[in-house]
Amino acid sequence: MEQAGVSLTLRMENLSVMGISEVVGYLPRVFGMWRTIRRSLAQERPAAVVLIDSPDFHLRIARMAHALRIPVFYYISPQVWAWRPGRVQFLKKYVRRMLCILPFEPDFYRARGMAADYVGHPLVDELRRAEFLQVTPEKKRVGILPGSRKTEIERLMPVFSQTAELLGRRDPEINFVVIKAPGINEAFLRRCCVNEQNMTFLEPGQRYRHMRECALIMAASGTVTLESSLLGVPTIVAYKCSRLSFLVAVRLVKVPAISLTNLILKKNVLPEFIQHQATPENLANKAWSWLHDQREMEAVRRELDKLSALLAAGGVPERTATIILRDLSLLRG
Repeated sequence: MEQAGVSLTLRMENLSVMGISEVVGYLPRVFGMWRTIRRSLAQERPAAVVLIDSPDFHLRIARMAHALRIPVFYYISPQVWAWRPGRVQFLKKYVRRMLCILPFEPDFYRARGMAADYVGHPLVDELRRAEFLQVTPEKKRVGILPGSRKTEIERLMPVFSQTAELLGRRDPEINFVVIKAPGINEAFLRRCCVNEQNMTFLEPGQRYRHMRECALIMAASGTVTLESSLLGVPTIVAYKCSRLSFLVAVRLVKVPAISLTNLILKKNVLPEFIQHQATPENLANKAWSWLHDQREMEAVRRELDKLSALLAAGGVPERTATIILRDLSLLRG
């Protein structure tokens, strides 16, 4: 956005946290940002507000804009279909139109009386390119992507590093690459490792090429698992959060899987290890099985190849902008 000429008033990087207990320490900063945005909306009176993901932060902004009679569009739907479906009534009241990037989302919203469009997933154009897909994976390279939030890295990097240690004992020729997320310091990653001796740390600039070079990937649950899937790399998904966050999630989450790949394909193609299941032994056993069963790996790759067709390739930003501008012209009469 900055490169495209957008004026940035606030930055979201420092608010990149998940979980109930994890968010509490950030609340004073969040309230300060909301006050700044409220003043800005009142002074500048924009033609529209476009919210992108981050519902815990953005729903309050939707209410602010609505009170000022500024139309609100939501691009990249909050995952209310997964948990807290009651939020749909809030969205229906304060959001003019939902712009969805997952194929099953529009039906969910339309069934609840909301205007919704499927625009396709922006990652398809970005990842399904010859420069990445022509890269040949290395048979004994294992990628590690521990996430982009410090709290998830602190919980998962010890598990991933111990998994690498276990696999390295079984086969010293396996090489491990930790692909850093933007804004994550290498020293911080190393501090979170139990053992870092058999790992190479790579910069995020060529992250998609680095991911494609891997025979398999171990990754934190999140967008990165969809990225690795679109690149055709079998991925083991792991996630750990605080005990309080986990207990809340168990009661509220209403979907059969945590990875978008499995939800879109409607089957458990990627193995998922959540909370107490995310142990070095479990991850190492699954990775070892994949590395020594090429037929199983090829079966996973064939399933992953189906993703791009389901995610409507081509022109997602343009399609999204066209819908917003057309809707605004109708609103103006």
